[in-house]
Amino acid sequence: MENILDFTLEEFKLSLVDKGEKAFRAKQVWDFINKNVWEFDAMGNIPRSTKELLKDNYYLSMPEIIIAQHSQKEDTHKFLLEYKDGNCIESVLMKYDYGTSICISTQIGCRMGCSFCASTVGGMVRNLSPGEILGEIYAVQKLMEDKVSNIVLMGSGEPLDNYDNVLKFLKLVNSKDGLNIGQRHITLSTCGIVPGIMKLADEKLQITLAISLHAPNDELRIKMMPIAKSYSIEEIIRACKYYISETNRRITFEYALVKGVNDSTEHAEELSKLLKGLLCHVNLIPVNEVKEREYEKPNEHKIKSFSYILTSHNIENTIRREMGSDIDAACGQLRKKYSKNNI
Repeated sequence: MENILDFTLEEFKLSLVDKGEKAFRAKQVWDFINKNVWEFDAMGNIPRSTKELLKDNYYLSMPEIIIAQHSQKEDTHKFLLEYKDGNCIESVLMKYDYGTSICISTQIGCRMGCSFCASTVGGMVRNLSPGEILGEIYAVQKLMEDKVSNIVLMGSGEPLDNYDNVLKFLKLVNSKDGLNIGQRHITLSTCGIVPGIMKLADEKLQITLAISLHAPNDELRIKMMPIAKSYSIEEIIRACKYYISETNRRITFEYALVKGVNDSTEHAEELSKLLKGLLCHVNLIPVNEVKEREYEKPNEHKIKSFSYILTSHNIENTIRREMGSDIDAACGQLRKKYSKNNI
């Protein structure tokens, strides 16, 4: 049995033809999916013989939303989704003035081990297929009755550690036959897997690449992110320059501000020097508290001071406004809590 969401439309046509069915039936099925019809029997203009063929060879399903949390401000909605094998991931829907964004997961768990992230607690379970990633969006859209306009691959997992599946997902979600979300409305976040960044640059996509940097030097970064033992900041910056040269796209650097760890004036000055002259933007993220990690966010004065220093060195930056702190909005928090309660 194959998941129809894992196919492009052309692949699905070929698959149906191989089974003796007419190619145009693929587009009919696609149209029903885009109308949120998920049962083959409910696809009205498809003959019974085709429906039986579909049921015998394919399945079409979204992950089941088993927990939905809604912030008091009603701008952030957190979901725990369960796949057929019982594994769970998280997605977050965020409503802004410019549209609706969804933060999605690309793996169940994560092997990267970043010390400020709840997703890594328990390690990596498995990769998500292209269709499973796509299913997150369909499931949330159906429940919320709200069309997603922007996508952020910043949930559980490292996208470049699931490269082929993520790349195909980008193709699927960008397709005019599917959700038709433009590449410039998609952000992919990586902890800095240099070979993956170089490979992605050669794809010449128009997505936004975000680098989870979180430290201005290797010594500090290694303490926060084990991946830093494999790829130095110098190597990451070199890869980013190559990405910019190949795509002409600005890089976003994510910097989680942790009280007493990476939030000093000296850190801000060092980061400014590191990024000088680079086509980039820094997204300052007051860290979400994770009990197992004993990390706290700095006070407001410290956060604004860090931002001011970057600005004084002509480094564009923004402070991410806090969303969903009342609903376990940090990556992995809800899944971890659910797993613990169900042991």
